[in-house]
Amino acid sequence: MARRPLPRILSNGTTPLARGRDLARTAADSATDVLHPLLVIGRGLRVLAAAGRRRVARTPKDKRGPALFLGAACVLVVALVPYGPLLALITLMAAAAWHGRDRAPVKTGPSEAETERLGSLYEALVPYFSIPEDPNPLFAHGGEWDKAFSGYAFDEAGRLTRLRIRYPAYFTDGEAASRARIETLLHAKSGRGREYFFDWDEEGNQLDLTVLAPLPTGIAAQPFVTSPGETVLGFTDAGTVRRTLPVLQDDEPRDVPPVIWRTGPRSTEPHLLAVGRPGGGTSSLLRSIALQALHHGDDVLIVEGGGSGEFSFLTGRTGVLAVECGPAGALATLEWAARETERRLIATHRAREAGRPAPEDTRRPLWILLDRPSVLAHLATAEGGPDPLSRLQVPLRHGRAAHVTVVVAEQFDHLELLNDAVWQHTRARIVLGPATTQQITDVLGLPPHTTPTAQVPPGRGYARLGSGPVHRLQVPATPDPYDEAAHPGHRQAVLELLPGRQLPGPGGPDRVATAKALHIVQPPARTQGPSIDAEEAGEVPAEAPPARGPWPVGP
Repeated sequence: MARRPLPRILSNGTTPLARGRDLARTAADSATDVLHPLLVIGRGLRVLAAAGRRRVARTPKDKRGPALFLGAACVLVVALVPYGPLLALITLMAAAAWHGRDRAPVKTGPSEAETERLGSLYEALVPYFSIPEDPNPLFAHGGEWDKAFSGYAFDEAGRLTRLRIRYPAYFTDGEAASRARIETLLHAKSGRGREYFFDWDEEGNQLDLTVLAPLPTGIAAQPFVTSPGETVLGFTDAGTVRRTLPVLQDDEPRDVPPVIWRTGPRSTEPHLLAVGRPGGGTSSLLRSIALQALHHGDDVLIVEGGGSGEFSFLTGRTGVLAVECGPAGALATLEWAARETERRLIATHRAREAGRPAPEDTRRPLWILLDRPSVLAHLATAEGGPDPLSRLQVPLRHGRAAHVTVVVAEQFDHLELLNDAVWQHTRARIVLGPATTQQITDVLGLPPHTTPTAQVPPGRGYARLGSGPVHRLQVPATPDPYDEAAHPGHRQAVLELLPGRQLPGPGGPDRVATAKALHIVQPPARTQGPSIDAEEAGEVPAEAPPARGPWPVGP
């Protein structure tokens, strides 16, 4: 039996049906274009009606009658005014058109370029977050990145600024090497030249990546609101410390989080070591510490090994005992500091045995600031003299009890010249300037929580106080006021903080302040304090203030 052919409309009806769909779609688009104003006004009327219903629903019942009466009165006034209904209709249509206009669509997902960037980042993480034995891997080649990534954000240039990554539970996130590999990869794929903060949540198997904003560099030296015994080393990120300080940043008041170093007998980190490269800001840090100590009325000894004269502006100032630049002067200064430390310890011990408070001169803080002391050590060795750093043994070991604080600033190239006493007793550490992750880890004892960048402004680095966390740090701009290449505003800020000139001795009000440097002739002899029996017998005063040395030479 022969098969009947299908009807023509079923055998070759694909082309007419497609042509009919195109005609219908074209007609619908044309109608939409023609009726678009009416659609917009209708949408706006619906929005206005919904807003009116909500307003009536929110009106209390006892006030609905007066409101209705007021509305009816307004309608009557509009109806009686010439051209009132027409103007009211035009106003209503304009309001409806405004409320019914097409609004910009809200972005609910990443763009095509952002999706491609997230996909490439997902593929790069597959070898690190997957194993062949996993039956249902979260990371797999050709997999879905939206299951592992969430909370992403991009800047205007399309670069990643924030990302939350969910990784498998078998990843060894407790090993520093494993975490370092992931951080290095994310740093390279997300864009170099920025600092990234990595927050590992081992319990939830999540990693948060955040791009950190640059720390402020416009904060100059100024009188900070701190109590005696507190020194502002610099400023860090918000949320990492529990305190803020009011400062002037570019002549505008700000509240910024500081990194505060506490010294004194109760300090757990009585001494500081700052390491950096040339131009990194270690000398600026020492100048900032010296100005803060002088502001609190402390005594300061400065040993400058570089010989560049960056601390000469402190010569002869009140509270500055000496500014030494040569091996002989540095050796004499540090010998006097060691003897002064011993004298303070003996005087304090005898006062406690006698049941009296410690003498006031033993409680006055003494700061010993050394800038690049390895240069002086090399010069002393070349001249056949003793190493000046060997005189730091006593101040480093017993300085906390004697109110003596030692701050050493050195460069990476000469760290091997520092003796064991410096490394052992300087538990507060700072790294300034460009440095690798390994160099920062060797100095601070822990790797930084961010990715260091190759180009950083002066005074930018990391700080760690004792066994605490690692903080990002920006040292206040404290240049040499005699350096004409420095910022004029920052130079003027340093000059305003300088104390007055130290006068050579007792005299009238017309005595002249000296501008000559203070040099130590010889370490003052250690005076033997009076015995307790002699004091009780009244033969000598109860507290004989010993010499505080050193003395200036010349007028």
